[in-house]
Parts: sequence; C-alpha cells; structure tokens
Amino acid sequence: MARIRVAIAGVGNCASAIVQGVHYYSEQESEAGLTYRSVGGYTPDSIEFVSAFDVSSRKVGKDLAIAIQEKPNNTPRISNVPKLGVTVKRGPLLDGIGYLMNVVPVSREAEADVVEELISSRAEILVNYLPVGSTRATNFYADAAIKGGVAFINAIPVFVASDPEWAERFREGGLPVAGDDVMSQIGATVLHKTLVKMAVDRGAKVDETYQLNIGGDTDFLNMLEESRLRDKRESKTSAVRAMSPYEVPTRIGPSDYVPFLMNDKVCYIWLKGRYFGGTPVEIDVKLHVVDAYDSAGVMVDAIRGTKLALERGVKGELTSLSAFCFKHPPKQMPYPEAKAAFEEFTAGKRER
Repeated sequence: MARIRVAIAGVGNCASAIVQGVHYYSEQESEAGLTYRSVGGYTPDSIEFVSAFDVSSRKVGKDLAIAIQEKPNNTPRISNVPKLGVTVKRGPLLDGIGYLMNVVPVSREAEADVVEELISSRAEILVNYLPVGSTRATNFYADAAIKGGVAFINAIPVFVASDPEWAERFREGGLPVAGDDVMSQIGATVLHKTLVKMAVDRGAKVDETYQLNIGGDTDFLNMLEESRLRDKRESKTSAVRAMSPYEVPTRIGPSDYVPFLMNDKVCYIWLKGRYFGGTPVEIDVKLHVVDAYDSAGVMVDAIRGTKLALERGVKGELTSLSAFCFKHPPKQMPYPEAKAAFEEFTAGKRER
C-alpha cells in the first residue's frame, strides 16, 4: 500500500500520542486498542509524518520525534520513536496560544511559508491540533491546506468541516475536509451520547443532564480562559442534545485545571429522568482516561478514511467519517448509525 503523508499543526500532547501510537503499532501485530486494524487496506503504520508546525522555542527546529517529548507535553511515553527526519517549522502565532503564553516560550525563528512547506514535503493531509479557541490560526491553516492542495482534518472545536462556507471552499478546491472537534475513543462525549440515546430508546424521559471534566494538561489550562470555550461548549453540547428528539436542559464543559493530573482526564456524567409510571431514575458515571491517546485512537481512523476520500476524488465535507470521528460534524448521527456509515464509506458503498 502507498503511504499516507501527514502534516501536523500544533505539536502538543495529541500530536505526541499519534506519533508514538503509529510507531507502537508498527512494532506489533496486536490489534488491541484499535477499532480497525485495516481501513481500506491501510494500517496505522501506513501513516508517515512529513511536516510539522509549532510556535514553541522548545520544539521549533527539532526533529518531530524529539519535539513531542518537550515541555509542557506530559502524556506518558508508550514508544521510543526514532528520529523521523522531520524538522518542526515555526508557524504563525495569531490566536493559537492564548492562555498558554506563560508556559509556552514563543520561538523567535522566522515563520515558515506553510503553503510552500506543505507542497515541498508532498503532504496529503494536514491535521489541525492547535489549542482550543485558536479560531484565526485554524482558519489560516485551513486556507493553507486549500492553497497547498492537501486535505484538512480539524481536530479542534473551531468550525470548518461543519461550516458551509468552508466546506464549499474545500469543494471548489477539489479537496476533502473532516471535523470538527475529535470525539475520543472512550471519551466523555461518546459515553454521554450513548447514555442519553439509551434512555430515549428505552422509553425514559430525560429531564436534565450534565458533564464536567477536569485534567492537568495544557488543554485544560488553556480552557481556563472562558472566552476560548464558546465553540467547545457548543460542540460537546450539540453532540449530546442530538441524541434526544426533545430539548433537554444540559450543561457540559470543562470544570477545572488540576496540574498533578498531568495528561489524565476525569469526567463526571449525571443524568436524571423518568421511566414507566413516572418512576425516577438517575445515572451517575465517572470516567478516567489518558486524554491524548483517547484522541489518537480515533484520529488514526480519520486519517485513513480521509486518504480513501483523496483517492476517490471526494470533494468537500466528509459526512459519515465526520459523524463517526468528531463531536461537531456537518451531520450528527447516533453512534451505531455513524459507525455503520463510516464502514460503508470506507468500503466504497457510500459516496461521503
């Protein structure tokens, strides 16, 4: 099989997890931890990282395999990644750092020509891993992807694939776009969606529900800045509310930054409702995961699915892939429906 040539914008914990994970599965035959060992004939080790962008002086100018281990990255190491021959380039700052200014020293290196770098590295897909709230920076990289002739996967809650104007721009550029806001493999949103959908399907009336999350990585530190959370709250809330045919009072969002949790994320989900005869029921769940690897387990599928879209000449938003892999897709679907649609798409039985 051909390789899948991937560029990364933002060399944080999520980038570290997927780079380590690709190397991890290249060394083992095990399928443990993968939803699919093969997607359209591509395995995780089909992914090749060819370009990367960041603004930190600790990462710019270093090989990607070294940069992923630099502070403030703090996700656990699962693989000793050898040097990849990919030097992290200085990207534009714009609004892509926000509340992290005190923990991320900004490089004084000259900004790279991102479009030229995408072209010269022969990247096929650009993955956006910038901090939450990086609206202008995300728009910059989405625009660069179109100009550089590469597909775009938006892992953060800035709306691109689900924005009709951006989707049309990618369609006109002859390129696929997937997103927005990656939905973790065993994460808070997919679990919350499943609980609400189960209650509705089983005839219970959901009266109210909340989801609160705490963590100790830079994502949670960044989200202390409330102004950067508007799209994040909308993304997570719309994913859960789409599981009910009626409006449910819902509160979802980060609760606090707890430094000693490192890259661990702890989620609390509560649901109150009524079943037969108006009898009350409450569901109270706690979920504890390593955040970055929860993302990587889905992104390996999103990348491979997007590669298939490129091969087939699919243009614009990838509806089924986005519904399966992301919280705020162009079209929301219950998880089983989204999974079936993704499998039909990757098998060539569905256009997008």
